[in-house]
Amino acid sequence: MSDVGSLAEAARKRKERLKNLKDKQNTTESEVAESELSEKLPKPVFRSYRPHDENLKESLLPTTKPEDVTEKVKDQLEATKIKDVVEEVDLMNLAPRKPDWDLKRDIAKKLEKLERRTQRAIAELIRDRLQNSDQDLALVVNAGEAIARTEEDEDD
Repeated sequence: MSDVGSLAEAARKRKERLKNLKDKQNTTESEVAESELSEKLPKPVFRSYRPHDENLKESLLPTTKPEDVTEKVKDQLEATKIKDVVEEVDLMNLAPRKPDWDLKRDIAKKLEKLERRTQRAIAELIRDRLQNSDQDLALVVNAGEAIARTEEDEDD
């Protein structure tokens, strides 16, 4: 029967430990709940309102003085002053252009292609004439040079 007494004693000790644990849990939960409530509630911040209550005066923001911005304004004004514009302006961009300068620029590539095709066609025509004629090549070349000289003289 001493076995039954020792078992009863062990059961009683377990009950006491469980009771102590429950008490600890309840106290920590209530403390946590209270601290959570105090954390959840925001503290008032007074910017323009002056509270009369001493407790509320603790959360009053200190008065601030406006910052001196005269130096910043002076720096900005100096930065906006006009520097020598004459040095920065490229006179070539300001020179007036002919009204059709953009058209000439646009068709310049096409004219280059046409010029190459024209030169090829002229060379082909000259070859055909030389093959059809019985004249000497040197005479034809000399005649071509003479014609070119007369055209240059007329242009001048």
